[in-house]
Amino acid sequence: QVQLVESGGGMVQPGGSLRLSCAASGFSFSSYWMYWVRQAPGKGLEWVSSIKPNGIRTYYEDSLEGRFTISRDNTKNTLHLQMNNLKPEDTALYYCVRRSSPLHWGQGTQVTVSS
Repeated sequence: QVQLVESGGGMVQPGGSLRLSCAASGFSFSSYWMYWVRQAPGKGLEWVSSIKPNGIRTYYEDSLEGRFTISRDNTKNTLHLQMNNLKPEDTALYYCVRRSSPLHWGQGTQVTVSS
């Protein structure tokens, strides 16, 4: 069955970096757009970034471009999100999402940015 398993979250100080990964299985990963979506404590879902199936085009929420980089390795069925210069407001549960109908979500990985 379709599985998306995120990893790489943790606690980091402001200004630090983290690299999230999402291991995909059970479907043809290279055929799908993929997203990162986050949910901060007490807030709604926020789209972070998208990447086309071939990885050539990427899209970001305006305030995150320049700090976050989405990428994928279709040979390893893996999605990544490199996050640099992290800020306390980046604290959230980060989800890997397959663009499909319905959307398919991973379980999320927690990112906490705090001094």
